Amino acid sequence: MKIGFLGAGKIAAEMARTINGMKGEVEAYAVAARDYGRAEQFARVHGFEKAYGSYEEMLADEKVDLVYISTPIAMHYEHVKLSISFGKHVLCEKGFMLNASQAEEVFQLAEEKGVLLTEGIWTRYMPSRKMLEKVLDSGVIGKATSLCANLGYSLAEIERLQDIKLGGGTVLDLGIYTINFACMAFRDKVEKVAAFCTKTERGVDGQDCVTLIFEGNKIASLFSSFLVQTDRRGMIFGDKGYVEVTNINNCEKITVYDLERNVLEEYTVPQQITGLEYEVLSCKKALAEGRLECPEMPHSESLRMMRIMDEVRRQMGISFPVEIL
Repeated sequence: MKIGFLGAGKIAAEMARTINGMKGEVEAYAVAARDYGRAEQFARVHGFEKAYGSYEEMLADEKVDLVYISTPIAMHYEHVKLSISFGKHVLCEKGFMLNASQAEEVFQLAEEKGVLLTEGIWTRYMPSRKMLEKVLDSGVIGKATSLCANLGYSLAEIERLQDIKLGGGTVLDLGIYTINFACMAFRDKVEKVAAFCTKTERGVDGQDCVTLIFEGNKIASLFSSFLVQTDRRGMIFGDKGYVEVTNINNCEKITVYDLERNVLEEYTVPQQITGLEYEVLSCKKALAEGRLECPEMPHSESLRMMRIMDEVRRQMGISFPVEIL
C-alpha cells in the first residue's frame, strides 16, 4: 500500500518515521506541500519516491493508494473533500474536523464515492485500548462509575494552537484525547456535558475542564491544557478497586489496585515504533476487506466525539470564523 502525505509538518515527519520502521508492510511513497522545495526536502530526508508542489498533482498520481492528511485542523475539511474528489482513500489526523456538520458532510461524500475515510486518533487503534477494556470487563475493580483524566503540555508558543482561524485551542487538539479516553472506558451514552475554560489573550481556550455524565450514573472529570505540563494520567474508579493508566495519550502501562491501594496487576503495552503504525495497519486491513471505515473508529463514533466537542465549545463560548455567519 503506497501512502501519499498531504502536508509536510512535524506530525507528518513522525508518521514518515513510523512507516519507514514498518519494514515494507506499507510504503511512504509521495509527499505534497504548497511549496515544492519543502516537499522535496521532506521527501529526501524521509526517503520518499515522489515530491509534489501541489496537492492536486499528488492526488492525480494513480499509484497513491491512501492519503494521509496532517495539515492544520481548519484545513481538514477542504483537504479531505479534495482527496475524495480524486477518488482517494483517506486517513485524516485528529482533530478530524472543526465541527460535526463538516464531519457529516465528508463522511457522506466518502460513502457516495466509495472510498475509505477514517479519523487518525491513535489511542483508538492502540493495543492498550483492548487491554484496558479487558481489565474493566474482568470485574477486578467491580462496578466502575467514575474517572478522571488529564492531558497538558507547555505549548503556548505553537502558532496553530493560538490561532482561532487554524482551529486553535485546547479542545480539538488535546481535549479530544481526554474525551475519547472517557468514552472508551465507559462505552455508554453521554447524557450531559458541562464545560468551562480559561481563554488566552488571542481568544482560544488555553485550559479546559469538562464533566461528562454517562448512562448508568457514571461521571468523568477531564482537564486539558496547552499552557501547562501535566502527568497525563487517567484514573478509573470502581467499588472494588481502581485502575491507573500512565499517559492517556500514548499508554505506557495499566496498573490495577485494590481498595487498600495495593497493586494487584500491572500491564505494560507491547513494544511499538511510535504508536502511529496501528492506524495505518487498520487502514490497510480495511481496504483489503473492502470496508469504507475502520472498526476501531467508525464514522458514528467520530461523529459522536465531534458532537460532544461542539457542545463543549458552545458552553465555553468558542466559535471558529467559518461558523460565524
